[in-house]
Amino acid sequence: MAKDMTLLWGSGSPPCWRVMIALEEKQLQGYDQKLLSFEKAEHKSKEVLDINPRGQLPAFKHGDNILNESYAACMYLESRFRSQGPQLIPEGQVEQALMYQRMFEILNLSDKLSNVIYYNYRVPEGERHDSAIKRNKENLATEIKLWEGYFQKMAVGSYLAGKAFSLADVIVFPVIAYAFRFGLSTERYPKLGAYYNMMKDRPSVKATWPPHWLENPQGGDALKEF
Repeated sequence: MAKDMTLLWGSGSPPCWRVMIALEEKQLQGYDQKLLSFEKAEHKSKEVLDINPRGQLPAFKHGDNILNESYAACMYLESRFRSQGPQLIPEGQVEQALMYQRMFEILNLSDKLSNVIYYNYRVPEGERHDSAIKRNKENLATEIKLWEGYFQKMAVGSYLAGKAFSLADVIVFPVIAYAFRFGLSTERYPKLGAYYNMMKDRPSVKATWPPHWLENPQGGDALKEF
């Protein structure tokens, strides 16, 4: 089945990474894949646009089915290959509810991270304001503390939706890893740090670790002050 799949992806992109983790968890190695460069704008190439007209990565196909939204791709893979690998949607209603909540709630952290990390990239120099920078940082600090609080309520060694690894971990972990890549302190946020370190050792995560992170383990420092 994996031979009928094509994935165009970019290194370090949380949406790309979560699809790759899901593929690994569902034992779908051997799919056709191609690493593209954001810096060279290869995500705007005809090759990508033929699959994803938005010119974004991932661009993912399974046969005639196109799923370019990472959430959609991950949920599709679990539904289509439910009997392969671990079950990623819990049976219990409590665990399932928590899984869905955390999956979609992480969009808040992802958005606020981007507002801080990429502010200068997105906003032209003449339109930048110190007040906006300050507000973005305050919003992110509040969001990170909220997630640290969630992890404080979890049992040691627990995954996001309980004792079992689930789609919540597939979706959320790349965003948490991204925050630490940009300098978030494991000392200031020990519970987030413990989850990050636990997940780093999971085989599906190790197998899909962003190649340029391996080449350059030292990431950015945009979040050091947090």
